[in-house]
Amino acid sequence: MNILYQSPKIIIREFLPQEQQTFLSLFKDNEVTKYLPDTSPERYIEMFNELLENYEKKNLSRWAIFNAIDNDFIGMCVARIFVHNTNQIEIGYVLSRDYWGKGIATEVCNAIMHYSFENTDKKEVVAITDLDNIGSQNVLQKVGFKRLNNLIRNEEELAYFMIERF
Repeated sequence: MNILYQSPKIIIREFLPQEQQTFLSLFKDNEVTKYLPDTSPERYIEMFNELLENYEKKNLSRWAIFNAIDNDFIGMCVARIFVHNTNQIEIGYVLSRDYWGKGIATEVCNAIMHYSFENTDKKEVVAITDLDNIGSQNVLQKVGFKRLNNLIRNEEELAYFMIERF
């Protein structure tokens, strides 16, 4: 099992093949998925299978976030080539509601941004959020991302953020 990041609070690591239900459980809470694009349960299963393939190929992927103290599942994070500009890495995260407001999102965002710069030659990391997702926008700005002009994707306007390699 490959660990990407570890601190006294959290561990970011590869999902294990037997953790599919753990991954899928994250998307059952409507509050958690409120700001995510509409996705079918079948697509979440495909995502899980894709992340396992990505690990084998040593590609960017989605990773599990666990509580370092009691190994409780916190959520997942992602780093991938940005579909709108292949010279950029897009990052994101989804946390279970029990872990909101505890500084976890900031730590995850910072860790996955650093991972993206250390493991690719890309000069820019970006993130997009729903316009109403003020919490995630604040996290991105706290980590050092700059707000750019909004991005239009599938006729939806999204908040768009970028940080450049230091």
